[in-house]
Amino acid sequence: MKINIYYGGRGLIDDPTLFVLNKMQEVLEELRVSVERFQLHELKNSITTLPQTLKEADGIILATTVEWYGIGGYMQQFLDSCWLYGDKEKISNIYMCPVVMSTTYGEREGKLNLVSAWEILGGRPCSGVCGYIADISSLEDNQDYITLIEKKAENMYRTVNQKIVSLPASNQAIRQMVSRTQIDLTPQESEQLSQYASDDQYVQRQKEDIQELTSLFRDMLSNGETEDTGEIITQLQQHFRPQPGFRGVYRLIIDGKKKNLIIDVQNGELQCSFGAADYADVELQLGRQTLDEIMSGRMTFQRAFMAGEMKMKGDFKVLRMLDQIFIFER
Repeated sequence: MKINIYYGGRGLIDDPTLFVLNKMQEVLEELRVSVERFQLHELKNSITTLPQTLKEADGIILATTVEWYGIGGYMQQFLDSCWLYGDKEKISNIYMCPVVMSTTYGEREGKLNLVSAWEILGGRPCSGVCGYIADISSLEDNQDYITLIEKKAENMYRTVNQKIVSLPASNQAIRQMVSRTQIDLTPQESEQLSQYASDDQYVQRQKEDIQELTSLFRDMLSNGETEDTGEIITQLQQHFRPQPGFRGVYRLIIDGKKKNLIIDVQNGELQCSFGAADYADVELQLGRQTLDEIMSGRMTFQRAFMAGEMKMKGDFKVLRMLDQIFIFER
């Protein structure tokens, strides 16, 4: 027999619910029951995957502490996950023992909420434990209370072991009506439900692999861009025709290129590079296809500007000189 304990409190040292769970777990283990405890406050990032742990359980204990109002967010989130992602057929055969201790008002309502929720899920509730404990010492030092808790654990063992039948509840009829609504999972929910989502080591390895692949593709793109930029500079150098006395600096912003093409002509000397320039007489913005057509001789810089294929900012006279210092022929 296997019983899972799902604790929805905050894990405080003086939490009376933890005392009750420890006593019940001791009794169940003496009866040779396999007990596994899930601390929801420690598993808050993977609560959506916990309904999968119900598959091997014959019974469960849902335990929480009422500190101000209600059963608390962690337990509510777990029950929501059971409704959205749990195996309803498996849940229908699982007995649930509610344990709700309160440091304020509302332990009975909390216990009733757990029982009602489990019945709507289709599960089988059994007798539970609830009580108001203002001071944990009043529970630890009272042997009658301890005996009562141990008896509750024994009753749960008998109920699960003998598979005691209970009369149908109206909550089951509610489940049949509301469960007709089809539940569609979002991509984020599908990812969260993955069996690997709560494995921190697996997630870390995936992140490292993604970073490695990103660096690899970045290097490949950089190498391809380096070869491409080298070809552009070579073409410009081969078709350069110096004009005596002309001086001008051009900045070409080519779509898809991370760096700008800088063309610096000074007294018949040409310098081409991809990078940045503090000053430019003319700034041009064009696509790579337009630049290819110019360098293949099918179009000139001036025609590209007039046709709207290239944007220009600066001295128009300096722009016109581009078609004189670079002669591209078919």
